[in-house]
Amino acid sequence: MSKFFPRAQAALLSSACLWLVPAEAWAQAAEPAVDPAVSPPPVAAPVAGKRVFTPADFARFAPKSAYDMLVQVPGFTIRTAVQERGLGQASENVLINSKRIANKSGGAVDQLQRISAGNVERIEIVDAASLGIAGLSGQVANVIIKEEQKSAGQFEYSPHFRAHYAKPSFLAGSVSYTGETGPIDYTLSAKNDPGRGAFGGPIEIFDRDGLLTETRHEVYHGEYEQANLQAKLGYDGPGSSLGNLTLGYTPYWNPSVLRDRRLLVTGEERSRRIETELDGYLADINADYEFAIGPGRLKLLGVRHWEHAPLVQDLIFNFDTTGAPSIGTRFGRDSRLGETILRSEYGWKAGRNDLQVTLERAFNSLDQRGSLFELNPSGEFVEIDFPQGTGKVTEVRYEAIGTWSRPLTSNLDIQVAAGGEISHLDRVDDDQEVRKFFRPKGSVNLAWRPSQGWDLSLKLRRRVGQISFYDFLDQPKLSEDRENAGNPDLVPPQSWEVDVEGARDLGAFGKTRLRLFYRRVEDIIDVIPIGENGQGIGNLPRADRLGFESISTVQLDPIGWTGAKLDLTVGREWTSVNDPLTGEKRPISGIRSKWGSAQIRHDIPGTPWAWSAYAQYNYFTKYFYLTEIYNSQDLPFFVGLYVEHKNVLGTTVRLSADNLVESKHKVWRTVYEGYRDRTPLSFVQKQNQLVGPIFSLSIKGTF
Repeated sequence: MSKFFPRAQAALLSSACLWLVPAEAWAQAAEPAVDPAVSPPPVAAPVAGKRVFTPADFARFAPKSAYDMLVQVPGFTIRTAVQERGLGQASENVLINSKRIANKSGGAVDQLQRISAGNVERIEIVDAASLGIAGLSGQVANVIIKEEQKSAGQFEYSPHFRAHYAKPSFLAGSVSYTGETGPIDYTLSAKNDPGRGAFGGPIEIFDRDGLLTETRHEVYHGEYEQANLQAKLGYDGPGSSLGNLTLGYTPYWNPSVLRDRRLLVTGEERSRRIETELDGYLADINADYEFAIGPGRLKLLGVRHWEHAPLVQDLIFNFDTTGAPSIGTRFGRDSRLGETILRSEYGWKAGRNDLQVTLERAFNSLDQRGSLFELNPSGEFVEIDFPQGTGKVTEVRYEAIGTWSRPLTSNLDIQVAAGGEISHLDRVDDDQEVRKFFRPKGSVNLAWRPSQGWDLSLKLRRRVGQISFYDFLDQPKLSEDRENAGNPDLVPPQSWEVDVEGARDLGAFGKTRLRLFYRRVEDIIDVIPIGENGQGIGNLPRADRLGFESISTVQLDPIGWTGAKLDLTVGREWTSVNDPLTGEKRPISGIRSKWGSAQIRHDIPGTPWAWSAYAQYNYFTKYFYLTEIYNSQDLPFFVGLYVEHKNVLGTTVRLSADNLVESKHKVWRTVYEGYRDRTPLSFVQKQNQLVGPIFSLSIKGTF
C-alpha cells in the first residue's frame, strides 16, 4: 500500500465524521460575527429539494462573471463537457435557465464566463434525477439568468511568466460584450488562451547492469496560442419559441523545441534536436431552435465542426566529436477533421412524469496525408514511402434515447433513459468491409433526500466511449524512438458504470460530498501487439476501475475567522487490466490514481484585499508499452498562493505565484531490446528536471 493511501483514508474518515454530526448540532452552532464590509459565507436557502444561492451570497468575492460566482458555491465541483460521440447525453453538470447547452463550442461553462455577474438572478443546486436530462448524475448547478439583461461587457488580461526556459505569454486575455436589439440578444467575444511548457536538466542512462553509460542535459520549450473569436445570437419568439446560433473560429499555433547534449562515458559527445510545428484552426457552427408543438416542445439542433491540423516534426541527431554524418527523420501529417450532427429532442409532461425522446445522426471523418523523410549525408531530407500514414476514416452513427423522469415521493426522484446506437465505421482507403455495430445505451438514476441537509444519489449506466481516428493510421513518436502502428480494427470501448454520491449540507459551516464509483470496461483502449513485432493502439477484452472522491468546503466564520474558507479534495482509484504480453494483472496505463488538494482563501474584513494558498498532489500510473515501461510524474506536488485586490479602479487585480516548492518534471523509462516479456533490458533512463516557479497577473473588470 502506498504512503499516500493512509492520508487518503484519514481524509475520507474526516469527511465521514462531518456527516455523522447531527443536524441539530450544526443548527445550534454559534452564529459568526458579521463584519459590515464582508458578506457572510454563501449559505444555501433550502427550497423544495434545492440549494439556492443569490448574488448577495457571493458579494464578498466581488465576482465579475457568472462563472466567478459558480466556482465559489460550497462543496460543488464543475464537470465540464466530455467530448462524447456526437452530442449524446449530457456530461457537463451545469445548466443555464434549466437547459443543457448542447454544442461543441465550450458548453455552459464557456458561456458563463461571458455572462456578467449582474445578470445572474440565482444559482440552484439540484439533484440530476429530478431533471428530464439524460446523462447527468449527482449534484447539478442551474444558473438562472435574468429575463431582462443589461447590456454589459467584461474583460480580463492575464499574462503568465516562468522563471526558467519559457518565454512570457503577454497576449493572454479575453473581452466580451452582451447586448440586445429587439428580439435578438447577442454576445460577441474574443479570447486568447495561451500555454507554455518548459523544463530542463539532467538525464542519466544506465545499462542492464546498472552502470552509468551516458549523461545528458535536455531543455524543452513549447508555446501554445489559441485565439477564439465567437458570436452568439439568441432569438426570442414568436410566442414561446427560442433560437440560438453560435459561430466560432479558433486559429492556433503550437511550436516546440526539445534539444539535448549527450556525453558518453567513452568521452564521445552527441546532440539531438526535435522541432515541431503545429499551426491550424478550428471552426464551428452551432444552431438550435425550440418551439411548442402538440403536448410538448420540440428542439432541433445542428452542429458543423472543421479542423485543419498540419503538423511537421524534425529530428536531427549529431555525432559532435566523431564527425560522422548527422542522421535524422522528418514526420509530416496534414490532417483534416470534420463532424456534422443533426439532433432532435421532444419533451412533454404527463401528470408528474417528464418524458423526452431524442434522435441523433452524426458523421465524423479524418482525412490524413502522412509523409516520412530521412536525412541524407548531404543534410537534405529525402522522402521515403509511408503509405501506412495516409488514409481516411469515417463513422456514421445513429442514436435514439428515451428518457422518463418523475418524483416517486416528496423526497425521492427517479430517471430512466434507454436506447442504443447503430454505427458504420470505415477505413475508406482499404479493402475491408464497412464494420457495423449496434450498442445498447442507457441509465437509471435515483436521488433521495432522507432529511434536511442530506442528498444521496445512485446512478447505473451503460456507456459507449470515444476513440481517436488518428489511431487507425501510423503515428511515429520521434522523441521516444517508438513506432505507433495504425490499427484498422479499433472499436470504441463500452462500460457498465455505477456511481453513488452523498452530500451533506453543514449550514454555516459549508458542505461535504463523497462519491464512490465503479467501472467495468469492455474493449478498453490500450497498447497491443500489431504484426510480428509492432505495437499500436488497440482493444483489450476488459478492465476494472474502482475509486472514491471526497470534496468539502469548510467555512471558518463560525469559529471566529471571518471571511475565511477551506476547500479540501482527496481521491483514489484502483484499476486492473490483463497485460497483453504477460497476461498478468496490472494498472491501466496513465490513470490518475491518487490526488488531493487543500486551498484556503481569506477575504480580509473591512478591506478589499483577499489572499489564498493551496497545495495539491497528483500521481499517475505507469504507461505500459510493449517495448518499455514509462513512468512520468510532471509536477506531482504543486504549491502556490495569490494576493487579490477587488477594487483597483473598479477592477479585480490578482498576483499569483505557483510551484513554490520547485516540483520537478520526473521521468523513468525502462526500455527493452524488443517485447519486454521476451527480450533483455536495453537501458534505464532517469530524469529529474527543473520547471521552476510560475508567476501570473490577472486584471479583470467590466464596462
